Amino acid sequence: MTSTSFIADNWYWILAAGASGGMLLWQQVKEGSGAGLTPAAAVQLMNKDKAQVIDVCEPAEFAAGHVSGAKNIPLSQIGAAKGLPSNKATPLIVVCAAGVRSAKAAAQLKQMGYENVQSLAGGLKAWREAGLPVNKG
Repeated sequence: MTSTSFIADNWYWILAAGASGGMLLWQQVKEGSGAGLTPAAAVQLMNKDKAQVIDVCEPAEFAAGHVSGAKNIPLSQIGAAKGLPSNKATPLIVVCAAGVRSAKAAAQLKQMGYENVQSLAGGLKAWREAGLPVNKG
């Protein structure tokens, strides 16, 4: 059996596998970082473990809407931020508008020695879609 006859005989399986992989990849790209905390898991972490929420949006975005109790530290200032907890074991939930900047900030915070850092998958958009409250100002 040659490789060309294998492909010709099984083209539909190859097409199905490619389509399935493409859909999985698209879902990961659409959700931003593809990994992170769901809004429900974030609420549980905030209530149970007293996690601090760090919003890495720009100040104008933060003023337009943010998770209650979040501290605003823009991504560009995360390395030199003074608002981060001194205890590096404190659980941190990093939030942005859609989950892309927060994933970058979470990686940066881990490099800075923070042990329990997670990004909110889908960002504030997912938070709103879950029907959770947003503060303004």
